[in-house]
Amino acid sequence: MPGPDPDVSDDDVTPPMSAWQRLLAAIRPSGGNPEKVPLGSRLSSAVLKPADADAAPDAGPTTVAELEEAVKHADDKERLVGLIAAPLAGMIGLLVTGNLMANDPKALLANGQVNPLHVNPSLYLELGGVALALAVAMLVTAWYRKRLYLGIVMALYGLSIFNLHFWGFGVPFILAGAWFLVRAYRLQTKLKLAKEAGPTTGRPQANKRYTPPTAPPGKAPKAKPGDERKAG
Repeated sequence: MPGPDPDVSDDDVTPPMSAWQRLLAAIRPSGGNPEKVPLGSRLSSAVLKPADADAAPDAGPTTVAELEEAVKHADDKERLVGLIAAPLAGMIGLLVTGNLMANDPKALLANGQVNPLHVNPSLYLELGGVALALAVAMLVTAWYRKRLYLGIVMALYGLSIFNLHFWGFGVPFILAGAWFLVRAYRLQTKLKLAKEAGPTTGRPQANKRYTPPTAPPGKAPKAKPGDERKAG
């Protein structure tokens, strides 16, 4: 007598497929026409974990109070990005300054004339000091969750490094600064729209074009005795 199938549980619940089984099922589907579905879509749906249908998406701050708090202070993810980028910016500033000073052409040419490509080392030291100051400002603004100022400082740092022809170091900071500025602008716009919309609950405002309803037609009011004497 054959024994029970170990792969089938007692409560008739299909065990979850592993990542390797999902990959094989995506490459070699058991049913349907596999040519209608691209291979890339099948692989992405097999490897990536499907989203939970019951989980509600994070809509972010919606009320005026939440939006005001979000505008004033950066969230944990933005703060972490700034805290990680600040020490990297300091190290990059030191490396760039040392590289520029090491590769600085000599002050005089072989014939004794002044070399036009030579740069005074004090200028490189000033550039390094500016880079370190921006890195410190980046750290302070990230620590106190100042999103707008953090984006400005990161963009300025990226532009300064970019202008020194170190594009690989400058472009990421420019993009990160632009990301902070775009998020700050979107939150400001969302807050403005929420304030213009006003509260959704509460006493409704009076309508200036409101016309009071007229009294329904009925019997004429009875005349008072004094009015009848005056009429007689």
